Amino acid sequence: MDKAALLQVIVGQLEAELAVLVAAAHASKDQATDAESKPDGKYDMAGQSAAYLAAGQAKLATELAEAISAYRLLPLAPAKPGAAVGMGDVVTLEGPERRTVYFLGPARGGIEVEWSGTSVTVITAVSPLGRQLLGRRPGETVTLPGPRQGHPPTIVKIE
Repeated sequence: MDKAALLQVIVGQLEAELAVLVAAAHASKDQATDAESKPDGKYDMAGQSAAYLAAGQAKLATELAEAISAYRLLPLAPAKPGAAVGMGDVVTLEGPERRTVYFLGPARGGIEVEWSGTSVTVITAVSPLGRQLLGRRPGETVTLPGPRQGHPPTIVKIE
């Protein structure tokens, strides 16, 4: 398994998200500073709302840029047989209904990427599932968040 290729797919998706966010922040800033955004009365808040939106989008863009940097600096060591789950590992869980693949990353958990024909969900160490996976080994079970019935999934592979 080429984790470096997976990492590039994740960074590519984050960069695309950042480009959209930066464009939206610029558009909001332009709207906030446009002459037509001058208030028509004391209750007209369109310009101020656009300014708040631009500031929030700029903050999100900064956080996203930091996440991209964290992924670029993430050391990717091959997993050793029988080793415990750690940051940068690809973990495959198998339950009675399905098999799921997760990548334990430093930030921006929750995104899904397609990689080598497999859907991979990025999770972080602070997520409920990430906290459970850290330090676990193949053959151990985990409890997925949310209402579940049946047998809990088992870690079948760590890469």
